[in-house]
Amino acid sequence: MFADAEAYEKFMGRWSRLLAPGFVDFSHVPERGRMLDVGTGTGTLAFTIAERNVHAHVVGIDPSQEYIAYAAGRNPYGGRAGFEVGDAQRLRFPDAGFHGALSLLVFNFIPDPKKALYELRRVVKPLGIISAAVWDYGGGMRMLRTFWDAAIELDPQAERLDEKHMPLCRAGELPALWRECGMEDIREQPIDIEMRFTSFADFWDPFLLGQGPAGSYARGLTGERLHALRNELKSRMPFSGENEPFVLTARAWAVRGSSPKTR
Repeated sequence: MFADAEAYEKFMGRWSRLLAPGFVDFSHVPERGRMLDVGTGTGTLAFTIAERNVHAHVVGIDPSQEYIAYAAGRNPYGGRAGFEVGDAQRLRFPDAGFHGALSLLVFNFIPDPKKALYELRRVVKPLGIISAAVWDYGGGMRMLRTFWDAAIELDPQAERLDEKHMPLCRAGELPALWRECGMEDIREQPIDIEMRFTSFADFWDPFLLGQGPAGSYARGLTGERLHALRNELKSRMPFSGENEPFVLTARAWAVRGSSPKTR
């Protein structure tokens, strides 16, 4: 689903780069200490933390060896940012080894998010921040919402693949998980961004790279069905000509909480 680092950068990485600064601000990342980036992907969040908090050290983990190699190969921060293959549900790190942990656009893809959050509680020091953000697939993430609305209009069977059915993507769902796992001082906030597209092709072509549920669906179409989806999407865009630039908004739901003082 997400396997090609270069393709991911073209499809979703540019969105992550816009979202990461606001997410870091919301998370109240400490100026100093060790931070864990869970599901680092191509390294966007880790690099944002290292850039904005010059005394922090960041470890980014991801289950994909390709993503880790890509992030490590473009790391401009030397020893202040490191990357390694890892599973959020089974962390290799000792207890209380980090001052905080963040996860950007990943928690809804973790098979057992509750297990992962307990692991983050274990490796983060008492009172350390643990935060996550997930797209509002049901409405606020207009690129994907428009895609699935168009796909379902043409193929009602696509409704079962719609990312709005993913867990943790609606207001209140991440805080509920944080409460269930005993986190304290929990806060939730929407983070809104705008993505500027130079043309319809700038919007459409990345779907053909096969990344994520939407990309996988588009790649599975051929001939007339793919052409029909392209035309349906184009009819829903806020422009009068497909070579004109346009803007789409996106919303993510973010949560933060403190690791309990006593374990």
